[in-house]
Amino acid sequence: QVQLVESGGGSVQAGGSLRLSCAASGDTFNCMGWFRQAPGKEREGVAVIYTGGGSRYYADSVKGRFTISQDNAENAVYLQIHSLKPEDTAIYYCAAGRMSRIGCLYSDEDGTDFGSWGQGTQVTVSS
Repeated sequence: QVQLVESGGGSVQAGGSLRLSCAASGDTFNCMGWFRQAPGKEREGVAVIYTGGGSRYYADSVKGRFTISQDNAENAVYLQIHSLKPEDTAIYYCAAGRMSRIGCLYSDEDGTDFGSWGQGTQVTVSS
C-alpha cells in the first residue's frame, strides 16, 4: 500500500492558480493520478502520469490549464492549475498504482485501476 497525503488546496477567485502536492510513501508505484469530485457529481479523472517515463494524459476539460509533474527525489507528484474556473470546485484526490504505461495513460476515469488514495484536498473557486 502507498500512503498519499495531498496538500495545497484552498479558496481562490476565478482566474487564479493553485499548486496541489501529493507526497507518497510506503510501497512502490509507477502511475499516479489526480481525480476530483464535486458535490453531487461522480469522481472524475483529470490527469495521470506514468512515473516510470513521464508520459502524461489529461482530461479534455483541463487540457491547457492543468499540468501534472513528478519529483522523484521527493517522491511527490504535483498538479499545477492555472485559470481556475468555478466549475473546478471539488475535492481533489491523488491516487497511485502499479500498471503498464498504456494501462496508466488509459486508466479508468473513475480511478478503479488505482489501489491507493489520499484523503483529498478541497479546491473552491469563486466567481
